Amino acid sequence: MGYIGVHGIEGLLRHKYSGVDRSYVAKYILQPFWSYCVNLFPLWIAPNVITAVGLSFILTSAFLSYVYSPLLDSPPPRWVNFAHGLLLFLYQTFDAIDGKQARRTNSTSPLGCDALVCAFETMAFGNSVMSGRHTIWFWILAAIPFYFATWEHFFTNTLILPEINGPTEGLLLIYMIHFFTSAVGAEWWIHGVRDSIKFVDHIPLIPNMPIYQFLIFFMMAVGVLPTIVYNIFNVHKVLASRKGNMTNALAMIFPFLGLVGGVFIWGWLSPSDVLATEPHLMLMGTGFAFGYLVGRLVLAHICDEPKGLKTGMCMSLLILPLAIGNAFSSRILDGVPCVSEHMMVGLYCFFTFSLWLHFAVGVTHEITSALGIKCFRITRKKA
Repeated sequence: MGYIGVHGIEGLLRHKYSGVDRSYVAKYILQPFWSYCVNLFPLWIAPNVITAVGLSFILTSAFLSYVYSPLLDSPPPRWVNFAHGLLLFLYQTFDAIDGKQARRTNSTSPLGCDALVCAFETMAFGNSVMSGRHTIWFWILAAIPFYFATWEHFFTNTLILPEINGPTEGLLLIYMIHFFTSAVGAEWWIHGVRDSIKFVDHIPLIPNMPIYQFLIFFMMAVGVLPTIVYNIFNVHKVLASRKGNMTNALAMIFPFLGLVGGVFIWGWLSPSDVLATEPHLMLMGTGFAFGYLVGRLVLAHICDEPKGLKTGMCMSLLILPLAIGNAFSSRILDGVPCVSEHMMVGLYCFFTFSLWLHFAVGVTHEITSALGIKCFRITRKKA
């Protein structure tokens, strides 16, 4: 059975993307640069090829983080930090160019992998700041605004990026941190915040935590929480004008909360501390689960599905109750779980990757078939 029914095909054919980017950095600096860069690509290159190459930069960055810091708690060579920044900059550039290439060639770009980037770039960032088991928090900082913006788009039909937003200023900040780390060394981030940042020493009630932990609290308070309020307010305003049901809208957030809550409960109960001993695999498995959630939400939007909880999204959570139960069994069985946690993490990654891959390949095939296009080739229209 496919992911898109007859009604979905009709909605897909009617769908027109609408987005507004209010970022001044994008408008006056990056957009002119991207417009120049897109002209460097021949017209025969399909937009999805550019998308795939952009994703390869992030995968390379994640691979470097695993090679030089498997537990994300040791300093890599400084050239690796610089490479993380450069690869992220290239990803941002290619991600912006693919849409421009689609307009140049009068084609469509159905391939999207931005949700996966949250997890794979988090690996690179954890490598630069040596955050170890706390690296999952940086994924949270990226995933919450991403999911809530996608959720808001579902109801407002327009993706609004404010003056300061994640895809522009957020990525700019991250690769600047990578470049900064290549100059000062990753060890700087584990120093006490009061010892290393003088103005913080004059602010009461802030403990002398590692700088990377202070960054987590700061970004959560300044960036993430205001964004959540902004997204919920916009959705409530739209639903109030249409006499819609806010409860049904909030129910669509449940699978994401289940994913975040499940991962943290597993990490808390884990006898082997999987967030510390398997950070790359935990991020990878969670990233594919998140990619599936976001993909189903985006598909529901472009296919004009009814508003409300999409039970199919919960498929990505299937392994988490098993993993939590297995971790809890160690409390009863003298600290030894029923199944090796290394095996459980591997099962988690295999399941979420397989689920995401089936969805991505299936939906791409259905969309390209419905639109009469090829995914990685420019389709010439018949005269």
